[in-house]
Amino acid sequence: MWGGRFSEGPTSVMREINASIPFDKRLWQQDIAGSKAHLNMLVTQNIVSPDDGQKIHEGLDKIAQEYAEKGVPEDWSLEDIHMVTEKRLADLIGSAAGRLHTARSRNDQVATDFKLWVRDAIDMVDNGLKALQIALVTRAEQHTATVMPGFTHLQIAQPVTLGHHLMAYYEMIVRDRSRFQDARKRLNQSPLGAAALAGTGFDTNRYQTAKELGFDGPTANSLDSVSDRDFALDYLMAATQTALHLSRLAEELIIWASQPYGFISLPDAYSTGSSIMPQKRNPDAAELVRGHSGRIAGCMTALVMTMKGLPLAYSKDMQDDKPPVFEAHDLLSLAIAAMSGMIETVTFQPDKMRKTAEAGFSTATDLADWLVRQAGIPFREAHHITGTAVRLAEEKGIALDALPIDVLKAIDPRIDESVKAVLSVDASVASRKSYGGTAPDQVRQRVLEAKKALGLN
Repeated sequence: MWGGRFSEGPTSVMREINASIPFDKRLWQQDIAGSKAHLNMLVTQNIVSPDDGQKIHEGLDKIAQEYAEKGVPEDWSLEDIHMVTEKRLADLIGSAAGRLHTARSRNDQVATDFKLWVRDAIDMVDNGLKALQIALVTRAEQHTATVMPGFTHLQIAQPVTLGHHLMAYYEMIVRDRSRFQDARKRLNQSPLGAAALAGTGFDTNRYQTAKELGFDGPTANSLDSVSDRDFALDYLMAATQTALHLSRLAEELIIWASQPYGFISLPDAYSTGSSIMPQKRNPDAAELVRGHSGRIAGCMTALVMTMKGLPLAYSKDMQDDKPPVFEAHDLLSLAIAAMSGMIETVTFQPDKMRKTAEAGFSTATDLADWLVRQAGIPFREAHHITGTAVRLAEEKGIALDALPIDVLKAIDPRIDESVKAVLSVDASVASRKSYGGTAPDQVRQRVLEAKKALGLN
């Protein structure tokens, strides 16, 4: 490759550390597409003759067919997907193959290929996240009025509905999708034609290649074009945030599936057994989704550290940009698919959820609110009165709404019979009618809005 500049070849160690073909072969479809766009421009600009252009185009088609059928050969002496393809093109059509690299460098070539790959990856992730949203909304619609305990600090706080809880994750995914979509908009400028770092002296048309490859236009600075990996970092940042949301949901499924909770039963398809304990049903799919989040965050950190001190323009460190993105994408795609499957098929246990909500004094705030509304008591005083009532109920081993009215009146004479209407878990959730609240009517409205946004209406 290096022609007359070097009199000796690299050592075996140099070949191994320098070769990226084991992982960048994954870019072969984008590399062929970018080469075709570049070739078409060269022919249009009379930089390459139509005859040579035809030979090159047919050669690229042949190579694409070979890669699709047999995979990309790993010749470490050729370093990367670009040189492997160029060498194969030369084998097929001869010296005309050398004209394809006119007015471009591997620096702008790899930046273009990688951008195209990340753009495709974003589209794949977006489709997966939409499927997860549909699963969440579908199950939420089934459980708009199903009462469950809401938690803070993993302590029972206030009753909510299961539909409301599931829709919280729908909202998280809305933000995740928006981050990926924003990243896609930012990356959609073509580096092709920036050459090594300074542009080219040939009369090229970068707008033509950008348009053919589906970019909004060419990048505006050749130095930035070949050294920019913001698009890869944007992808990893969005992937990390999404993985964190998936991990939170996975953690809840793991907790809910445990015997002390018993809120759900995971299907066999997303569970495993034990090699020694035949009674076990382990939520391994959810645990792996939770575990993958750490690896995805690690991929993001790895690329941040790679890019943090690089001077302009291209440095070989940037060859390490692709493995963390590829790994994160594979892990994220698998986690999204697994989570969608679990949400679609999980069996909820409404009776167990209700009993837990009723047992946890979750309507204590409703008593305090009643004292404020009906008796005109300042909230802090009402909070103290309610705390006394909760302590008595706990001592008697009964629910708050089971306390006799005379016991409540003994705590504070301003309490009367009408308080009983607000102390049930059903009354509690029904009263939370503020926008975004857990009242079933509010949840149904949010579900309808979500279905419209997803094109389900």
